[in-house]
Amino acid sequence: MWPASRQKMPKHFLPLIGEKSLFQVTYESLRNKFSIEDIYVSTNAGQVEIAKTQEREIPEKNFILEPEMKNHGPATGLVAAFLLKNGLGDEPFMLVQPDDLREPEEKFFEMMDACDDLARKCDKYITGGIKPDYAIMGIDYLVKGNKVESKNGVEVYEVAKFIWRGTKEMAEQLVSEGVALTHSNHTCMTPNNFLKMYQKYQLEWYEPLMNYVNGADLATEYAKMPKGPIEDVTQKVHAAGESLVVELPFSWFDIGTWESVDKYLKQKGLYEYKEEINLESEGSFIKAPQGKTVALIGVKDLVVVDTGDALLICSKNQSGRVGEVVDKLKEGAKTNLL
Repeated sequence: MWPASRQKMPKHFLPLIGEKSLFQVTYESLRNKFSIEDIYVSTNAGQVEIAKTQEREIPEKNFILEPEMKNHGPATGLVAAFLLKNGLGDEPFMLVQPDDLREPEEKFFEMMDACDDLARKCDKYITGGIKPDYAIMGIDYLVKGNKVESKNGVEVYEVAKFIWRGTKEMAEQLVSEGVALTHSNHTCMTPNNFLKMYQKYQLEWYEPLMNYVNGADLATEYAKMPKGPIEDVTQKVHAAGESLVVELPFSWFDIGTWESVDKYLKQKGLYEYKEEINLESEGSFIKAPQGKTVALIGVKDLVVVDTGDALLICSKNQSGRVGEVVDKLKEGAKTNLL
């Protein structure tokens, strides 16, 4: 989401879809179901003050701080270890990413209740998936196996197969057969069972985390863990038939590119840029400082994002390549723009 999203102010703290940040929208939604004490925030030392400023009611003890960034494999393990260390080893937890939107809210809560019940009854890894209408490339797929449960419109399946970034032909076949779900996170387990999963499949993460649980210094133990995504473990779990997938009963909007922001705002009738002069142009998305006039002539489906110190112009269907721009900035040592 560059140039708006920066290291000091990442996208989930930005007001991309309204006056509130994605973090605030997610937190305040969860408050409609949970008490303050039951909501934990996993972040790092560089971002914790932003979270505290945006939601001042969150207790200090409910922040789980990564000593350094090592991807979501170690980070998720730290969440489980933190909860276990605080006496919640048998209490199911769910990871709710703040850069996604879930509508309607009540369907999300029904899904959470179903996952909570499952996590108390079994030791399988539980995640979420969405039934796609067409083959989408560049994402992971879960293939539905036997149905485990159907309650209040929430359907749960065994995972028959996990497909990491499959071919277009494979994706089209799975979608046509109606057995494919796009992997959409929402990890749910008890901390005890989650760490047992790491013990079985990733000792390099498990052992430092348990040292921390047993009283060792967190920063010292965290530094021992190799970086890596949680898929380093869950791919093995899926292959062993030790996982379940919940077909999400709500609309899930992954706000990951400017194209996705454009799609969401226009679908909801929320997009407006008053200072646009449009001459024979259509379908573009503009985000610029208030009062700045942007003129478009004879163009179609562009993204124009102006932050004052940086300007992004690209085709909407190429907005997923913004990470390549960030790589170029790193190569040019333009750290002020990162």
